[in-house]
Amino acid sequence: MSLPDRFFVTGTDTNVGKTVVSAMLTLGLQATYWKPIQSGLEPITDTKYVRQVTELDDSHFLSEKFRLTEPLSPHASAAIDGVEIHLSDFQLPAIDRPLIVEGAGGLMVPLNDRDYIIDLIKQFGLPVCLVARSSLGTINHTLLSIAQLRRYEIPILGVILNGEKNPSNRAAIAHYGQVPILGELEPLESIDPMTLKQAFDRMEL
Repeated sequence: MSLPDRFFVTGTDTNVGKTVVSAMLTLGLQATYWKPIQSGLEPITDTKYVRQVTELDDSHFLSEKFRLTEPLSPHASAAIDGVEIHLSDFQLPAIDRPLIVEGAGGLMVPLNDRDYIIDLIKQFGLPVCLVARSSLGTINHTLLSIAQLRRYEIPILGVILNGEKNPSNRAAIAHYGQVPILGELEPLESIDPMTLKQAFDRMEL
């Protein structure tokens, strides 16, 4: 399939690999990368990580709207930093190349006392690329995320599975979720422009 010019990358959980997938997509599409909310600044922010591993120049990166100190859910990290996050704080930037927006955590991570990441996606009006781990437990997490996206009437581009190939889990997600599998990102010995581009070329995009 052909990807749209703008889409949102979210994960079924934290640490499922959405930042590496975002780096792969940013490099492969020569896109602009934007992480509106960064929770946790040490040892490195996701924007800086994507810049390092893709080696793209600074024109491919936008500054975060919120840079929160602690590696917690945005609502909790914002409270510690003494700031409030509102949906009205965010507007999609006007740029002349593809745009990849990466979320913080999963869909139901709170931004404040009433809004979640999924509400931000809905406000942006972007379709979603869902990153899921390939290992045990992924079917439940992925199907729940798909169900919530459909409840919010957010278009789903498909799922990218991160980790060792698991044909059974891949088939189950495709069948029960009724979504395309956009590809599988197997573990990379090193993460650099060459390996990311090779991984992108193996995607089913």
